[in-house]
Amino acid sequence: MDYLAEYERWLKEADAETVKELEAIRGDEEEIKDRFYKTLEFGTAGLRGVLGAGTNRMNEYVVGQATQGLANQLIKTNGADADLSVVIAYDSRHKSDVFSKEAAQILAANGIKTYLFEELKPVPELSFSVGYLKTTAGIAVTASHNPAKYNGYKAYGADGAQLNPELAAIVLEEIDKTDIFTGVKKMDFDEAIEKGLIVMIGDEVEEAYLDKVQEQCVNPELAKEKGDTLKFVYTPFHGAGNKPVRKILKRIGFNNVVVVKEQELPDGDFPTVEFPNPEYKEGFHLAIGYAKECGADLIVGTDPDSDRVGILVKNDKGEYVNFTGNQVGALLSEYILSALKEKNAVPKDGYIVKTIVTTNIVKAICDAYGIGMKEVLTGFKFIGEKIKESEETGIGTYLFGFEESYGYLKGTYARDKDAVVATMLIAEMALYYQEKGSSIFEQMDKIYKKYGYYKEQVVSVTLEGIEGLAKIKSTMDKIRSNPPKSVAGKKVIAIRDYLTSERVDLKTGEKSEILLPQSNVIYLELEDQNNFIIRPSGTEPKIKVYCLMKGETEEEANELLEKVKTDVDEIVK
Repeated sequence: MDYLAEYERWLKEADAETVKELEAIRGDEEEIKDRFYKTLEFGTAGLRGVLGAGTNRMNEYVVGQATQGLANQLIKTNGADADLSVVIAYDSRHKSDVFSKEAAQILAANGIKTYLFEELKPVPELSFSVGYLKTTAGIAVTASHNPAKYNGYKAYGADGAQLNPELAAIVLEEIDKTDIFTGVKKMDFDEAIEKGLIVMIGDEVEEAYLDKVQEQCVNPELAKEKGDTLKFVYTPFHGAGNKPVRKILKRIGFNNVVVVKEQELPDGDFPTVEFPNPEYKEGFHLAIGYAKECGADLIVGTDPDSDRVGILVKNDKGEYVNFTGNQVGALLSEYILSALKEKNAVPKDGYIVKTIVTTNIVKAICDAYGIGMKEVLTGFKFIGEKIKESEETGIGTYLFGFEESYGYLKGTYARDKDAVVATMLIAEMALYYQEKGSSIFEQMDKIYKKYGYYKEQVVSVTLEGIEGLAKIKSTMDKIRSNPPKSVAGKKVIAIRDYLTSERVDLKTGEKSEILLPQSNVIYLELEDQNNFIIRPSGTEPKIKVYCLMKGETEEEANELLEKVKTDVDEIVK
């Protein structure tokens, strides 16, 4: 793309506000280049980028072009005479409501009926709504847990999961054919409402969604009888989780929930945190103050679109420590399966799904309860595919799915991770162990003693701009052509390359096929059940490195993690 020519074109074609923004950077070639050297890429995770004018930014024009591409894909895939419909939700980010309205008007102009929520809603509620309203697709306007300068656009298929690679490729093809200024159809909003092409939806969908969430209670009677004895602090991080999370907790019996007032209401600036990400303890500084004041043992936080959840628990020294997504996933897996076993209700064909970069302790837990474990690529849509597969074939009972990046789902009512159901289950789990005179912290220690000391760490290396993109590619190429012989002092015994769909046993030279979709992931299997995985992020300018280590003791596992983190600098340079 000739970025200077595209810049000049936008100055001629865009609206006055956009032109004003672009005029302000005239002469700043680096800034112009960054905004126009490429188009914001549409992938299986949709769009995500910094807000602003330009082809490499999130704005009404880019959203419009993407929506026209989606509309074209729906018509192309389903036929011009098909009865098409889309449901749209949005979170608290800047322009989320504007982008959702823009998308609705474009879909309406293409003859596609659109259901638009009247206020911000969580991503999992959107996923549920696709099935509940029987729409052909769904859109969530959100950038999940990214910093405030970002926004994004996730597209969902008729099954309620994010678009699979095949459909996403068609959307991208249609986007490329669509001129960003002249190729996008758009109908007046009021006209679309009058014609029934845009339908506003309210709380009736949310109540149906919460009914399904409530069905996932493991010990409903316990929560009903003893829920008020559990004190915990909740923060929605200025996002969409505030109402649905508090509603579901109240429904099942948790009335003693303290909400962080400074982070309660929607605010796209996220003024109280550097990143609205429940993975990081720093964002919980206000919540910790509340917890100390009220004597709570548990703190729960959901991200802006309420699909991820993070927790802090009080340890044996009275300090609040954060648990990783892997730890919470292991805790919930054990809790759900132990509760089913108590009721003699573990299905023989039951299974748990995890992603390839998620803790391997799950396999040990599944083996102990005599159920299966399925492994999928990174991205919750692949967990959704396993649910769909079981529904279509009648083979296998889905029990729980999660990924290391703080996403969990119990139940089949949605096809995306759900912080609302996860928060409910975490509260219920905390109450269950409290009634046994224990705690979540103590239970985690019991799990390690029972299954082994599996410890994990994700290291992200940010590489922005054109140079960063080239660096990410060269790093992956280098590791493919010359993989390390050992990591953290552990010999590499096998290499899985998910781009070539091949696993090579380095001792025997035996090659075997990887039966998963192709993906730019390199997985190094190390001695003693240790693993090292590297892949580019699908939503951010980063290389992500996953260190999955196992030790005979906690000290050994932690020592291996420190060693592997040192090796990351050498490998990714």
